[in-house]
Amino acid sequence: QVQLVESGGGLVQPGGSLRLSCAPAGSVFSINDMGWYRQAPGKQRELVATITSGGKTNYADYVKGRFTISRDNAKNTVYLQMNSLKPEDTAVYYCNAYVRLLVSQGNYWGKGTLVSVSS
Repeated sequence: QVQLVESGGGLVQPGGSLRLSCAPAGSVFSINDMGWYRQAPGKQRELVATITSGGKTNYADYVKGRFTISRDNAKNTVYLQMNSLKPEDTAVYYCNAYVRLLVSQGNYWGKGTLVSVSS
């Protein structure tokens, strides 16, 4: 099993910025696609952004131009820089990664980090 650990959530005012980070708790062989998803109260989980191991990115329309996903392959870490935050960005943000171990592989989720945007 792989535990993905997110950090960087918190309370921020509208227009503010936050940076989320996510990395596996233990050692892994390699990581393919990584991404961020979010789930607001009463809503389904939705895509925020994804990034391939080669650095190709994909964003949901509602975060384009405001959020930037990046990764450090040497550290097996994915980041989400969130700027110009809006109240509607309030949600639990989940990290996702397709992880290859020595003897297995699979899709894993973190436990989530809460982002609250409010004045």
